[in-house]
Amino acid sequence: MTTRRSLLSLALASALPPAFVHNACAADVDRFTLGVASGCPRPASVVLWTRVTGADLPDKLEVRWELARDEAFSDIAERGVEIVDSAWAHSVHVQPAGLEPSRSYWYRFGALGARSAAGRTRTAPAANSNEILNFAIASCQRYDQGHYAAWRHMADENLDLVLFLGDYIYEYASAPNAGRVRRHEGGLVTSLRQYRERYAQYKSDPALQAMHARAPWIVVWDDHEVDNDYARDQSQTLDPMFALRRAAAYQAYWEHMPFPPAMRPKQADMRIYERYDWGRLARIHTVDDRQYRDPQACPREGRGGSNQVMLKECPQLLDEKRSLLGIEQERWLAEGWSAEHRWNLLAQQTLMARFSSRDPNADAGARYWTDGWDGYPASRRRVLASAIERKIANLVTLGGDVHANYVTDLKLDFGDPKSPVIATEFCGTSIASEGLAPERVAAALPFNPHIRYARPDQRGYVRFRLDANALQAQLRVVDNVLDPSSGIQTAARFVVEAGKAGAQPA
Repeated sequence: MTTRRSLLSLALASALPPAFVHNACAADVDRFTLGVASGCPRPASVVLWTRVTGADLPDKLEVRWELARDEAFSDIAERGVEIVDSAWAHSVHVQPAGLEPSRSYWYRFGALGARSAAGRTRTAPAANSNEILNFAIASCQRYDQGHYAAWRHMADENLDLVLFLGDYIYEYASAPNAGRVRRHEGGLVTSLRQYRERYAQYKSDPALQAMHARAPWIVVWDDHEVDNDYARDQSQTLDPMFALRRAAAYQAYWEHMPFPPAMRPKQADMRIYERYDWGRLARIHTVDDRQYRDPQACPREGRGGSNQVMLKECPQLLDEKRSLLGIEQERWLAEGWSAEHRWNLLAQQTLMARFSSRDPNADAGARYWTDGWDGYPASRRRVLASAIERKIANLVTLGGDVHANYVTDLKLDFGDPKSPVIATEFCGTSIASEGLAPERVAAALPFNPHIRYARPDQRGYVRFRLDANALQAQLRVVDNVLDPSSGIQTAARFVVEAGKAGAQPA
């Protein structure tokens, strides 16, 4: 769908000065087919991203970039040249510094005579600012299960920030004759070339490109950026060569995300957990739930990955040493809770509240899915207890992964009705990935009274407005994920008042 904004971006791109164009004989070839993006906003810096594409690219090439204070690019704040190479897919990761806090900038790129569309980004507020934060969370955008109408609508929200919480791509082949709206190109993804091709297919979507060009993103991965249900160095098939696959996946992830050069992976290792401050209003903690976790408890025979287990039949679940984040990352998180910020936002991957599909008080006991926090209850308790120890009053956890909208109360002891609510959870649904049957979730709700809202039949995102007094949430849900021009509605509204854990209908 062509919009006034997209036409403006194209016009701005075509208005680049002659000095910005190199090798003009190639200007009729689109070299920026994957769009542009920005991310990791700080008060004085932001990361700008693109990737040069097309046939017959040289091993190394120059990419010119400009960052302007206005849409017309008449007031240039910074410009420069980056040398990119084929070893890293000709991806560009520019991190201009010395920028002004809390202001919008526009950016664009040029290479081989071609010009990119323009993107808009912004820096974070200064450390002493109480500026309001408008942001959204999103996750799980399986390309062959739906269209991206949600991104098209989010691009009209005028957001300061997007938090993407995992499963940017899916590694699966599309099932034959599955009747999907569109198909994955190629089979199961295992090599660097295949991961690059899968990212390129996802990033070809115009709605996704538009949202990347509208606001800075902070991203974390979950499992499908590599392999379903992988844990640390173990795949669900117990592949002895899995470290090579993980290294390829991590490299392709960095190549296609707006990460700074310093975060470039080293073989099968890439640190993505980080902290971002939004003035004195909020501290955002992003964590990694895959690279350092202990393997899932009680897997199926001959397999790794997740399982559905009865607690009485899997005592390993209660092992105090097991961790979803790894002990070092748990310690890093505990040390970084900030009492100096009004809010602490934990951007992680999945549902944090307990979800038992059976009555925990019945003779058979609780039944848990082992891939999420229920598979690591001691780790969950340590994380929440550390926030209590630091006297963190306004903690909100943000998640995705489970393809459903959940709003929950978080407690140290979910089995005790008198256990106080210590944090609020918004676990957002998927952009496109299919969810559980609604009747399965509805049947479990009586056993989980701390869950205030649960809808696995919704696709979309959660939009937030955060100020010193309250966090306001809108669950934005597309009418039909199979329709690229679908409308959208707000399915529910909630508010979290400062100093009072737990979301209330608004």
